[in-house]
Amino acid sequence: MDPSPTSQRLLQCLVVTPERSVLDEAADFVVLPMLDGELGVLPGRAPLIGRLGFGELRTVVGTATHRFYIDGGFAQVRGNVVTVLTSKAVAAEEIKLASAEEALKSAHKAAPTPAEQDAQLKAQERARAQIRIAHHVSRPD
Repeated sequence: MDPSPTSQRLLQCLVVTPERSVLDEAADFVVLPMLDGELGVLPGRAPLIGRLGFGELRTVVGTATHRFYIDGGFAQVRGNVVTVLTSKAVAAEEIKLASAEEALKSAHKAAPTPAEQDAQLKAQERARAQIRIAHHVSRPD
C-alpha cells in the first residue's frame, strides 16, 4: 500500500527519554540540536544517525513552532521518521527560568580539578541552552 501524498510531506517526530515518550507528532519541519550545530530536517531527507548536543529541538507544524530543551543523546532520521533518544527533554513552557539562571550562576564557581572544570563547562552549556529556549516563550511578568 502506497502512502498518501499528504503523509509523504510530513515527518513523524518521536522524542523518547528513559522515563517516557515526550513527543510523538507529525511535523512539516524539524530542527535538531546536533553536537556541531543545528540540523534542519524536511520530509524525504536521506537517512542519518547523529549525536545530539545540548540545545533546542524545534518542530514546525503549519505556522506553529514547538520548542524543547534536549540534553544530548542521539537522533535517527529514516523514512520520514525523526527519532530522538535523550536523557532529558523538556518543553520550553516547562523550563523554570529562575532555576536555569541559578544553575548557570553555580556553574561559574571555581573548580579545583580538570574533571570538575569540564563538568562545570557542560553545566554552563546546559543552563545557557535552557535560558535561551525559555526566553522564546511568552511569560507573564
